[in-house]
Amino acid sequence: MKFSLYIAKRYLFSKSSNNTINIITLIAGIGVVIGTLALFIVLSGFSGLREFSIGFLNTSDPDIKISASKGKSFFYDSSFEEKLNLEKDIESFTKVIEERAFFEFHNKTHIAFIKGVDTNYTKVTKIDTTVYVGTWLTSEYSAGAVVGNGISNLLSIGVFDFLEPLKIYVPKPGNDYIINPKNAFNTIHTQPIGVFALTDEIDTKFTFVSLENAQELLSYESNQISAIEIKVSNIGNKESLINNLQSKFGSSFKIETREQLNAVFYKMLNTENLVSYLIFTLILIIALFNVIGAIIMMILDKRENLRTLYNLGATLKEIKHIFVLQGFLLTLIGLFIGLTIGIILVYLQNQFHFFMITPHLPYPVKLTQMNIITVIITILFLGYFASKIASSSISKKMVE
Repeated sequence: MKFSLYIAKRYLFSKSSNNTINIITLIAGIGVVIGTLALFIVLSGFSGLREFSIGFLNTSDPDIKISASKGKSFFYDSSFEEKLNLEKDIESFTKVIEERAFFEFHNKTHIAFIKGVDTNYTKVTKIDTTVYVGTWLTSEYSAGAVVGNGISNLLSIGVFDFLEPLKIYVPKPGNDYIINPKNAFNTIHTQPIGVFALTDEIDTKFTFVSLENAQELLSYESNQISAIEIKVSNIGNKESLINNLQSKFGSSFKIETREQLNAVFYKMLNTENLVSYLIFTLILIIALFNVIGAIIMMILDKRENLRTLYNLGATLKEIKHIFVLQGFLLTLIGLFIGLTIGIILVYLQNQFHFFMITPHLPYPVKLTQMNIITVIITILFLGYFASKIASSSISKKMVE
């Protein structure tokens, strides 16, 4: 092993008499550096985008949501509240009502969701921090509504426009035939007091009103709600808390985490990350053909030296191992340089924001240990495999 490593280092670091081989080896090394850098930057970029996107979900969605397994609502009583209060891992919880509704403002219409929330809602989510015009729901405006930026644009809604209310309609419950369309809907008149902006999907989906207004619109009783949303004090105990809650409330209720509520979104993120990794790994494999070519050229150039080594007692396996180690060392050096440059670039982007998505939003990148390990394992494995392929071209006939 020491003998093969010594010869491999001599072959790698000493210049060949054939300048073409030196150039091919340099190109192979640069290819490994660029491939390593590209793979690491892409993985760091997707890690940054993942964290950036999940940050929106952390703002708008609870850690845990409890809703009825069947039907759209259930009755919240003192025993239900007592079960929640006994869980020490629950930091706060809130009652909500969510339903699709028809919105009308100045003869413009839109179908979206109404979400009735109580005063604890801002302790569970941070949606109030996204209000950029007006204010969040307050007791001062009992009929107040906070609309999404998308809905505001579609309906041309401003805030504190007391001349025109935002009308919200939902069909009346029941199985009878509708004789008079005017009597087919429950209606409330609300006053837009704030506009929030988070993501395009959420901005065009939700309008927030007080829990009491939502109950009035849907003809719910005072203790009838759609769901309980929970903020967990210790996220590490979330699974244990879910098991406790499920055992307490039984199969009549479904308990979902933020990840389960956005399962499609998380699946999309994971799929995009995997596809990008596979694409850039394929590009890296193509780049490593340069390593194979460089080693084969070195084998041909050192053919006389190999015969001498063989005659001095070196086995064919040891001679092959020389070039496996040479290719591996070439890959290792390229990996170190490319990864070092990549880490520096990611750090500089986080500190100085060289690349911007908008004038005020830098492109998100994240330096993670997992990305570093993934790149190291990928490059070293592919480099070793390429070296094995190149060294297999050495035959006993060549060295005898």
